Amino acid sequence: MNRTVRARHLRKNLTDAEQGLWNIIRNRQVLGYRFRRQAPIGPYIVDFVCFENRLVIEVDGGQHLERADYDAERTAWLESAGFRVVRFWNNQVLQEKDAVREAIFWRCEVLHPHPSLPPWRGKELRCVRRAVRVSAQR
Repeated sequence: MNRTVRARHLRKNLTDAEQGLWNIIRNRQVLGYRFRRQAPIGPYIVDFVCFENRLVIEVDGGQHLERADYDAERTAWLESAGFRVVRFWNNQVLQEKDAVREAIFWRCEVLHPHPSLPPWRGKELRCVRRAVRVSAQR
C-alpha cells in the first residue's frame, strides 16, 4: 500500500484521541491556520500538519513507549525538513482539551505569529483609490 492510500485509510480510521484533537483544530479554529490530518511528508505520514506554520502535531498512545527510537528518528527528520514537532499523549488530548488547545495556540501565535497585513490591503486600498479619484477630478 503506497503512502497516499495508507494516509487516506488512516484519515478514515482515526483513534478517539486523534478525533478529539481534530475537533479542536479543524475548520481553521486555531488562529485561522489550516491543518491537515494524516498527511504524507517525506517518508512519513504525520497525524496533523499545518504547512503554513510548519507545525506537525503527533498524538502518541502506549505503543510509542516501545517505539521511542523510531519516534526520535522521525522527529529529527521532520525538524531537519523545517517542521516543528509537538507531541501529546492520548490521555492529554482526551482529558485535558483546554490545555492542549492552549499549547497549540501558543505554538502557532507566539512561535509563528501571523504577519500583519500591509496597509494597502482591503479597505485601506479602496480609500486610497477613492482619494486619488477625487483629487484627479478637481
